[in-house]
Amino acid sequence: MKIPSAEFVAPKDDNTRLQNLCGPLDENLRQIEQALDVTIQRRGHRMTVRGAYAREAAAALERFYNQARGALSIDDVQLGLVEARQSAAHGGYVPEGADAAEAGTGEDSSPVLHTRRTGLQGRTPMQRDYLRNILAHDLTLGIGPAGTGKTYLAVACAVDALERDAVKRIVLTRPAVEAGERLGFLPGDLAQKVDPYLRPLYDALYDLLGFDRTQKMFERQMIEIAPLAYMRGRTLNHAFIILDEAQNTTPEQMKMFLTRIGFGSKAVITGDTTQIDLPRGQKSGLVEAQHVLRDVRGVAMTRFTSIDVVRHPLVARIVDAYDEYHAQHRDA
Repeated sequence: MKIPSAEFVAPKDDNTRLQNLCGPLDENLRQIEQALDVTIQRRGHRMTVRGAYAREAAAALERFYNQARGALSIDDVQLGLVEARQSAAHGGYVPEGADAAEAGTGEDSSPVLHTRRTGLQGRTPMQRDYLRNILAHDLTLGIGPAGTGKTYLAVACAVDALERDAVKRIVLTRPAVEAGERLGFLPGDLAQKVDPYLRPLYDALYDLLGFDRTQKMFERQMIEIAPLAYMRGRTLNHAFIILDEAQNTTPEQMKMFLTRIGFGSKAVITGDTTQIDLPRGQKSGLVEAQHVLRDVRGVAMTRFTSIDVVRHPLVARIVDAYDEYHAQHRDA
């Protein structure tokens, strides 16, 4: 069987851009090879690509070359490869000048969020669907593996809503459950005790608002970090509420959270049902909520897969390997 191949030929009048494309010691080319499972042979300005996704890889090379007026960072390459993997997954070849983010889809473009990071938008069809669901519904569930942008995009939507005065504050909550470990007593006040569990939410806020502005908003109580255990009895009006790591809630905690939503509020629940850290035998509130809320009007659910992973390309392969392993052992 003949192995598919494709070529990309860079113009010979711009060696600097070619150097930026290839990266130090051809590191960028190796990233493309690993992400799309192809081989790239380079002879001067001519690159021959072989593999099942040779055309998608050649299109990626062309896009990266057009971006390579300055040095390409590892983030630039890996985020671009997410779009290339989407094109490969949908069987679409991206011609010169086409928008890779829309490759393989007939959907409208992603909503653009107003944050410190200009032009922030979904990079995969499912991420774009997730953003549209959050904007159109009062309650959205984002369920899927690590690295799919569930939490980050939810926080970005919350920041966008706050900037547009659509809400008065952001409330972030998360169950305080250790990932298979027992950390024991933690010193400090309540905020310091729960800080380790909420660090991913802080990181997203610092990236989207900046450290100084985030701190000022905390001081003015425009942003609140609330441990899930302390949410009972509250009614949250005109707020954007995010429950992160919801797979570690009990059914009782999930019901309690869902009934906190007040007038003018919007809520997003994120979690990965394959990474439940509850005690053995304890049912996950997120697993139950998927079935309970399935036909409730005003509730949207977005289910991510490994195709939507926006991290190192190896993460998507790790997710697939675990899914395959568990599927085999369920059938055994």
